[in-house]
Parts: sequence; structure tokens; C-alpha cells
Amino acid sequence: MITRNQIERNLPILAILWPEVRSQLRQLTVFASPESSQPPSPALTLVAITYILVGMIDATRNWNGRTIASRTVSKSAPKGKLMGRRTVKIVGLASSALVVALGAGSQMQAQSKTPYPSMAALNQYLMPDRNAEIALARSAAPDSISHDAKVLVLGPHGYETAVEGKNGFVCVVERGWMGPFDGELAVNFWNPKIRGPICFNPPAARSILPMTYKRTEMVLAGQSKAQIIDGIKTFIKQDLPPLEPGAMCYMMSKQQYLTDDDHHNWMAHLMFYTPLMEGAVWGADLSNSPVMLNPQFSGAPEPIDVFMVPAGWWSDGTADPVRVR
Repeated sequence: MITRNQIERNLPILAILWPEVRSQLRQLTVFASPESSQPPSPALTLVAITYILVGMIDATRNWNGRTIASRTVSKSAPKGKLMGRRTVKIVGLASSALVVALGAGSQMQAQSKTPYPSMAALNQYLMPDRNAEIALARSAAPDSISHDAKVLVLGPHGYETAVEGKNGFVCVVERGWMGPFDGELAVNFWNPKIRGPICFNPPAARSILPMTYKRTEMVLAGQSKAQIIDGIKTFIKQDLPPLEPGAMCYMMSKQQYLTDDDHHNWMAHLMFYTPLMEGAVWGADLSNSPVMLNPQFSGAPEPIDVFMVPAGWWSDGTADPVRVR
């Protein structure tokens, strides 16, 4: 690490080197382009710093025959020896700069791989058109089910009842924070674009929906992932109803937005909730099996597994061919 004292001691050297090095820097416009929103990769950082280092060393070689203002080179010190010491000093400084730059580049690259590292502004998660959210929630299941279902919409303080139901089903548009806390799919946890219309059957409305309420309550209270996990653990022990047999839900909305990938709506599917168990019990994720084990909960921390089965068509009746996995 370059210290303040090192910089101050070598300001005269750096001042003299700067005109020589500046020309090198100007050739690195791709490295420091102001139009680029992406941080440079560690490899590009290494190339750039090495290029600058070579320029600095070359600059020291050009010192022969020059004089430094207000300085006199001691006759007792051979010129070549003095220049060697300066070269070593500059190499040491540039090497330290290289270490710092690589560390910063690696950190920026890691951040760039997490497009949604924290919660966005609340209004980005809300839908300003209440009727549009009601329609989106109902699109999770065929109209024969969702027409008489209770419908919830997300408000600034949590989910609110927008439409009272008659058949025990509950339709709601979930946000990204209902996904896994860790792992590959956790990239969408704070993604404000995620809209997951889901329609719970009566057993799921009584024993699964409370987790949606709880997670959302803690998120809107500004809690971190770690705090939410701790809160859920307490909720499981004290307030979460036992999982009811037959709990399942519909996710068949053609308008759902589940990923930033090309197929935003992924696929129409049904989800079945069970106690924690091996996926092989359902034949999940085996060759040519239509059953998939969803990593949504999986005991981290909710003690529930979710098995998914493609529906083959959207809630409006149009076909949704199952994509090869």
C-alpha cells in the first residue's frame, strides 16, 4: 500500500515523470473512457498499470544529462548508481499502485456482477395503477379460479386487500424479495422489476401466504437480509401456522416478470408446497422429468420445499411450450 509519506517524499520525482507518463496515459482512453459505465476488468487494469510502469522506467533512463531545478547531484555518488536507486524507488511505487489498482478493479468487477446489491427506492416496487396490479394478480390463474379470489395489492406499508374473495383463493403479485436469500437466483432479491403474480389455493393461503406478509413487512421496514432471516426464524417458532396438506399455487401469468433474461415470464407452472424432503421423492430435476425443485425456501430459513410442474399453457389458454432445460 502506498502511504502518504511515500507520496510526499517522492513528489519531486513524480512531478518530473508526469510529462513523460501523461503521454502513456492518453493512449489508454479505452481504459478510462468516461462514456463507459462498466468498471475495467482486473486484466485490463494490469495491462494499463504495466504500461504506465514501463513509461516511468523509460522516463528515468531519459534523465541522463538533465538537471533538476534547485538540486545538485552529489559528486560522491556515481550518477548511474543514483539513477539505479531512483529507478528501484519508482518501480516500488508503481508496484504498490498496481496492487491497489488490481484490488479496486476486482472489487468493482464483483459489484458489477451484482446489479441489484441493495433495495431500490420504494416507489420502484409499487405499481401506481391499482387496477393494473389487480388484473396482473388475477392473471396468475385461469379466470374460473381467480375471478372469485381475494386480491391483494402492495402499498407503502405492506399488502392490502383490494378485492374480497368468495372461493378461498388469494391472488397477489409478489416481488423479488420472496426469492432465495443466497445462491445464483438471489441476484433478483432486490430487483425492482420483478413481478410474480401468484394465486394460492385455500390451504396455501392459510399456511404459505403468512410468509409473504412477514418478509414484505420486514423489507418495507428497511431491514437487511441478515435481519430478515433472523426475523423469519423467530416468526417460524412463534407465529407461522403449520403447513397444511395440499397447499399449492398457480403461476400461469403470461405477463409475469421473473428474470432479466430474454424470457422474462419464464414458463407457466404450478407449485406444490411440502415439508423438507429429498427432490428424488418427486423425481425432481431428473432426466426428462417435468418436476423441478424450486430453491425458494429449502430450509433457508423456511422449513418448506417447493416443487414446480410446467403447466403447458398460460392462464388465458394460449400455449406455453415447455422449454428444454
